[in-house]
Amino acid sequence: MTINIKKCTLEDSRKLQEISYETFNETFKDQNSPENMNAYLERAFNLPQLEKELTNVSSYFFFIYYNNEVAGYVKVNTDEAQSEEMGDQTLEIERIYIKNQFQKHGLGKHLLNQALEVAMKENKKKIWLGVWEKNENAIAFYKKMGFVQTGAHSFYMGDEEQTDLIMTKTLSEG
Repeated sequence: MTINIKKCTLEDSRKLQEISYETFNETFKDQNSPENMNAYLERAFNLPQLEKELTNVSSYFFFIYYNNEVAGYVKVNTDEAQSEEMGDQTLEIERIYIKNQFQKHGLGKHLLNQALEVAMKENKKKIWLGVWEKNENAIAFYKKMGFVQTGAHSFYMGDEEQTDLIMTKTLSEG
């Protein structure tokens, strides 16, 4: 078993789009209407949108490879790229997406560690994320990794308002 992490570039936009559609569908299609799923996928993962995000200097995408196959990715945001106003001392994990067939192999932990590495390099004091209140597996994982719920915000899946829990981890000094 080999695990590698590689920073994404603009040339990876199509691959990023494919894995975004696949992982988002696998995770959320059973709990949402097809109309709302399609509306969200089209808005969040169209190529111009992904290319804009890939070229934002305050956002970073990293693919994780499991035995040389793309298994998932993480997207982190700093400064004004964060989806909520959290200040310049924080880093947001906007997405950790892993294909179903690669879950339970510790890949989420590798991606989380990659985000922590970026946070440390950028001298951030806290790392935060939003996770759907009904995504119990993800919530349990984040708690295990030292995150605590610090709030909530609205997330729109098409025209349906849903609640994301905001979870935060304070990074240790020095």
